[in-house]
Amino acid sequence: MKRPTQIDVARLAGVSRATVSYVVNGLTEGPISITEETRQRVLHAINELGYQPDAMAQSLRSGTTNTIGLLIPDMHNPHYWQIASGVEQEAQSEGYDLLLISTSLDPDRELHSVRSLSRRRIDGLILVLTYENQVNDEIEQLVQRRKPLVMMNAGIGNVDGIDVVATSFQKGATQLMEYLLSLGHRCIGLIYGVAHDQMGWDRLTAYQAALQKASLPTEDNLIEYCGTTLEEGYQAAGRLLDRSPRVTALVVINDLLAIGALRAIAERGLRVPEDISIASFDDIALASYVNPPLTTVRMDAEELGRTSARLVFSRLVNPKLAPQNVHITGQLVIRSSTGPAPNH
Repeated sequence: MKRPTQIDVARLAGVSRATVSYVVNGLTEGPISITEETRQRVLHAINELGYQPDAMAQSLRSGTTNTIGLLIPDMHNPHYWQIASGVEQEAQSEGYDLLLISTSLDPDRELHSVRSLSRRRIDGLILVLTYENQVNDEIEQLVQRRKPLVMMNAGIGNVDGIDVVATSFQKGATQLMEYLLSLGHRCIGLIYGVAHDQMGWDRLTAYQAALQKASLPTEDNLIEYCGTTLEEGYQAAGRLLDRSPRVTALVVINDLLAIGALRAIAERGLRVPEDISIASFDDIALASYVNPPLTTVRMDAEELGRTSARLVFSRLVNPKLAPQNVHITGQLVIRSSTGPAPNH
């Protein structure tokens, strides 16, 4: 069926097309005087025909789209979905829609996606980048267009037009290592599953510094590098667990990989935490529901999303704001996946 137009609505309501346009766009003042009876007649015709205003035409008239964009690195990691949920909650409360793009940790796809978003008619943009250095030109173009832009975990100082939400696990990772050492663990493995070496650096350096402070070796065979999927976390844990002497505790770069590691532990007949402790980072929703619930360093992903969206909307209200920088640190959450080292 042909999509109904304003002309169709006007014909059914017995009014001019201009009158329909005034009603659709909520205008109350102008050259056309519209009575309440006429407005109701137009609304009834709209409902009867199922007429929907053309969003693109409306945005061209108003100069806004009531849409913000969000780019995330990995649609398989619940941490990023929680960020998206927080952005969406804040957007909905402001009457905005969300355009979501995932790059699957692919550098070419990330570059293409940023370029695509920079060309779209959206009112603001939130970027969670993996390969930040390759999109410098695109970021500069976005700044020149004065489109509100929030970057998460970006290595950017005070740049006009760019607001930053920075996260750090450094303090929480240090607290986690101190906690494991206090439980008597002296052979602590690390599963380091990241898209590239710079990611997760705050957790790696905290791990190494804690071992050095405790006069324990930071041997390469205690660190297992892998990819970012559940399967890769499972495989990496298996390789660590099969080495001798076996680790008494596993620190995993994020909760998703830790869930894969739990399977590897169970398949070897080991008990958590009696035989081996395991802890991770993020505190995704699943972390408190696996058996046993995971000790983790919590980064409130939904709040990250809400905070990022608030920065977009505050800049939409006042484009001349000074660069906004918000710093959020992870907090240690102790659950039953960690316990005293065996024979301690």
